[in-house]
Amino acid sequence: MTAVRRLATASNAGRASPGRNRVRIIAGTWRSRMVRFPDSPGLRPTPDRVRETLFNWLGQYLDGLACLDLFAGSGALGFEALSRGAKRVVMVEQDRETACALRESAAALQAANLEIVQSDALRFLDASPERFDIAFVDPPYDSKLVGPAFERLPRHLNPGARVYAESAKRIELAPPWRAVREDRAGAVHFGLYECTP
Repeated sequence: MTAVRRLATASNAGRASPGRNRVRIIAGTWRSRMVRFPDSPGLRPTPDRVRETLFNWLGQYLDGLACLDLFAGSGALGFEALSRGAKRVVMVEQDRETACALRESAAALQAANLEIVQSDALRFLDASPERFDIAFVDPPYDSKLVGPAFERLPRHLNPGARVYAESAKRIELAPPWRAVREDRAGAVHFGLYECTP
């Protein structure tokens, strides 16, 4: 999600302007395709440079992996994962208009193996029995939801799973979590984490 937050105004709320409110898929099957998203407070797609770094860390291609995109927003991370060979992606997005835009993007890309769940992310984690190999945790910066999401994630992770998180400040996690890689791009702090036994 972009480091600069775009706040909707009364005149443009919910409308995408030409050239804005889109994010480019970097690599894979849908390389250079654009994904559109609505104006929504706190919605900021992960910048290209940060996504490039993340997928370098993950190994570029995610063949056969199941991914969870919590707080999906624009869907930039989930669509990028599918483009790079993930076998399945579940996107969780609470906002109805944003979830609708995700469905439209999925239809435009003819995305298979994708489930879009309109739900509160923490409620989804409390109720779902599913397990994943990669989870993306990128809530609105002012929400303070990174910690609660990490508390609920361990039972949803397969052995060796990795969790990507993004925040306006450095992410501090207690055991059983440990940082695999961490970095910063401008105001964006991001890292890759694993849950150790």
